[in-house]
Amino acid sequence: MFVDHVKIYVKGGDGGDGMVAFRREKYVPNGGPAGGDGGHGGNVIFEVEEGLRTLMDFRYKRIFKAERGEHGMSKGMHGRKAEDLVVKVPPGTVVKNAETDTVIADLVEHGQRAVIAKSGRGGRGNCRFATPANPAPELAEKGEPGQELDVILELKVLADVGLVGFPSVGKSTLLSVVSAAKPKIGAYHFTTIVPNLGMVETEDGRSFAMADLPGLIEGAHQGVGLGHQFLRHIERTRVIVHVIDMSGMEGRDPYEDFITINEELNQYNMRLLERPQIVVANKMDMPDAEENLIEFRKKVGDDVKVLPVSAVSRQGLKPLLFDIADLLEVTSEFPLFHEEVEETDTTVLYKHTVQDREFEVSRDDDGSFVISGTTIERLFKMTDFSREDGIRRFARQLRAMGVDEALRKAGAEHGDTVRLLEFEFDFID
Repeated sequence: MFVDHVKIYVKGGDGGDGMVAFRREKYVPNGGPAGGDGGHGGNVIFEVEEGLRTLMDFRYKRIFKAERGEHGMSKGMHGRKAEDLVVKVPPGTVVKNAETDTVIADLVEHGQRAVIAKSGRGGRGNCRFATPANPAPELAEKGEPGQELDVILELKVLADVGLVGFPSVGKSTLLSVVSAAKPKIGAYHFTTIVPNLGMVETEDGRSFAMADLPGLIEGAHQGVGLGHQFLRHIERTRVIVHVIDMSGMEGRDPYEDFITINEELNQYNMRLLERPQIVVANKMDMPDAEENLIEFRKKVGDDVKVLPVSAVSRQGLKPLLFDIADLLEVTSEFPLFHEEVEETDTTVLYKHTVQDREFEVSRDDDGSFVISGTTIERLFKMTDFSREDGIRRFARQLRAMGVDEALRKAGAEHGDTVRLLEFEFDFID
């Protein structure tokens, strides 16, 4: 089974907790703090493995969590960092954030890696909080939570050449005679329901990868038929080979087929039509094909090069393969995602990222005030509320962030209930 689209959950490892400890050696009075830091958690890393061809493995395992870091220990010993969780993906995998639909990584080459979910840092032990004013703090941080998100994996076949056209125009037959690929061939529509990939070699020793992709029909860009499943895979191809049934056996007009398919490519992604296109008039061994070809050439004009072939009798295949190889030599790759600024070896590209708001204050139906926000929730999770010093430090952090003032502006009064995540406390003015 060919799987090319799947949604999974990934979570970076939490950091280990810092420790509160004190030196207790004999003959060392007032030994001072000795709590070590927690270790960092493990990242979730995706790595390209060229032996993989589909996303089938992700159908059975959809949750990937990295290990948390080791907790800090006494005598100032830090916890051990957790191992990264490396997940193997096939070449051609695009990783998107399921919530925002932004692209996190485009993984193409064997061994290429990308950090998908970052780990949390280890919490600091009480050694870190010692000051002249407070030489023996009973204060330590919990580990920072690791990043967690749902991601969508899309597999886009890595082919130099993509065969496009209506169902049953002979794309699979063409691939089977020019390469060692063995696609399923049948006399009915949508025989091909998954992309088939084959390596083609010309007589002068040049080679390229060709993909026979599921047939297009009108409305494919809206998902009709096998629409999106097909169009996703053509995005990486450098040359499009447009196969047309010139015999008209299906009762369709070859010129109308040509216009319809190009319109579908244009509607899906305008950049698809920037790729060089070779028009192949297939089934030239059939009756009426010659007359239809003459009429077709009149309609498309001299600007469009049309190569007559017969995949079954292997007529005209040699010049077709030479033309494709020649085009590939002068055609550069088309980036999937347009970059405004190019990075070079001598420049560093700094991208502006919008920072999440530290906190927001809202009102719940029961009248309580709700504080939310990435930064404040992270601070809350890293605070050890079992110790008085930790509670005081969290209160100072809230005041410094302006939470007290924001609650007053929202109408909070002394004794009102304030909720943060699943915890509640009273507002004291």
